[in-house]
Amino acid sequence: MMLLPVGYYMTGGALAVLLSFLLLAAVPGRWLAGKGVPALAFAPAVTVPKAPVSLLALAVLAVCVVSGFVSTGDPLTNPLPLVIWTGWWVGFTLAQAVFGNLWPWFNPWSGLLALMRRVSGGDVGLRPLVALPVRLGYGLAILQFAVFAWFELVSIAPEDPPRLAQAVLLYWAVNLAAMIVFGEAEWTKRGEPFSVFFRMIGLFAPFFTMRTPQGPKLALTWPGLRCREADPMPVSGTLLILLTLGTASFDGFSETFTWFDLIGRNPLEFAGRSSVTLPNSLGLYAAAAMLGLLFYGAVAAGAALAGGSLSDVQPLAGRLIYSIIPISIAFHGAHYLTMLLINGQYLAAMLSDPFLRGWDLFGTAHWHVTTSFLQHLEGVRMIWIAQTAVIVTGHVVGILVAHMIALDYFGKAGAAARSQLFLAAAMVFYTVFGLWLLSTPSIG
Repeated sequence: MMLLPVGYYMTGGALAVLLSFLLLAAVPGRWLAGKGVPALAFAPAVTVPKAPVSLLALAVLAVCVVSGFVSTGDPLTNPLPLVIWTGWWVGFTLAQAVFGNLWPWFNPWSGLLALMRRVSGGDVGLRPLVALPVRLGYGLAILQFAVFAWFELVSIAPEDPPRLAQAVLLYWAVNLAAMIVFGEAEWTKRGEPFSVFFRMIGLFAPFFTMRTPQGPKLALTWPGLRCREADPMPVSGTLLILLTLGTASFDGFSETFTWFDLIGRNPLEFAGRSSVTLPNSLGLYAAAAMLGLLFYGAVAAGAALAGGSLSDVQPLAGRLIYSIIPISIAFHGAHYLTMLLINGQYLAAMLSDPFLRGWDLFGTAHWHVTTSFLQHLEGVRMIWIAQTAVIVTGHVVGILVAHMIALDYFGKAGAAARSQLFLAAAMVFYTVFGLWLLSTPSIG
C-alpha cells in the first residue's frame, strides 16, 4: 500500500460519507417519509423445504469434523478449516448480504430436530421444556459470539484441524441441547448468535421474498430499506451487533504496528499468538466496549440536539443500531477479501479431492494456487480500490438507514438531521479508521 495514494482515498471516502449525510439532511422529509418498502417483484418464489437442506448441511459438517480429527493436519488441504473459515465464515456470511438469510436452511440443527420429531412422533424442539428467561435478552448469544471471536482472533491455533473439530463439535452439541430445552424458535431468535447475526445481515440483501395477492414473489429492493419495518432491538441485541463490528475492527487493528507499539512488542520479532494472548484478549473486548460507548454517546448527544431526553436514548438506539449492520458487513468483506482470494483457491482445489484420494471431481484438484496478484502494483491497487469501495458503500448505506430511521422516529426532517450529527461524525471517523486499517503497516 505504500506506493498507493492512500491519503487521497481516505479523504475521498470520508467526503463521500459526509456528503451523503449533508445531501440527506437537505432532502425534504416528505421524500423519505413512509414505512413501505418499494420493491420490484420479478418472479414467483420457489418454496424450498428446510429440513432436507439442513440435513445435507449436517452431513457435510459431520464429514468435515471427522476430517478434522483423522485427515491431514495441513489447514490448507484439510476440509474443516477451509469450509469453516473460508467457505462459511467469510463466503457464506457475505452471501447473506446478497441473497438474504439462508441460515434457516443451512444450519445443522433444524433438519435433525425435524427428523427426531418424525421418528419419535413427539414435538422435540417445538415445545420448550424450560422457558428461556426474557430478562436474559440476547445475553447468551453475546456470550457465545464473544467466545467464538476469542477463538478465531486470539487463541493460538484456530485453524488447527483437531482443535477446530473439537470446537465445532462442542458448539454444535451445546446449541442442539439448548434448542431441545428452550425450543428451536426461541433459541434461534435470542440464543444462537449466528441465527441473529445472519438474520440482521439478511435485512440488507437486495433480494427477498415478498408476499403478494398472487402468492410469494422474489423481489428486488434497495439494501437497507427493510430495516424500517424491523422491530427495535433491546439493549442486549444492540450490544450483540456492536460486538460483531468491534471484534472485526480489532481483528484488523491487532495486526498493525501501532497495536504492537501500544502493547510494547516488536512486530519484527513477533513470536506468534501465544506471546500476545493476554493483551489481545483484553484488547478484543475493550474494542467492543469502546465502540459501544461511541455509539451510545453519539445517539444520546443526537437525541438531545433533536429535543429529546434520556428516555429517548434506548428506543432510538434500538432502531439506529440497524445502521451499524452495513458497516459490519463492509468491514467483514474488506478485511477478509485477500484471504478469500487466496484461500478460496485452496477451497476449490480441496472440493475436488476432499479426502486426498487422487480424485478430481470438479476439475480443480490440480489448480495452482497463486498469490502473484499481491506482488504487482496493479493487483494490489485493484484490491485496495475494491476494499475502499466496500468500506465507503457500507458507511453510505449506514448513513441512509440512520437518517430514514431518525425521520420515522422524530417525524420532522430538521430534528432527524440534528439527531444524526454525532452519529454521522462517528461514521465519517470510522470510514477513515477502516481505510487506515487496510493501509497501515501490519504483520498480516
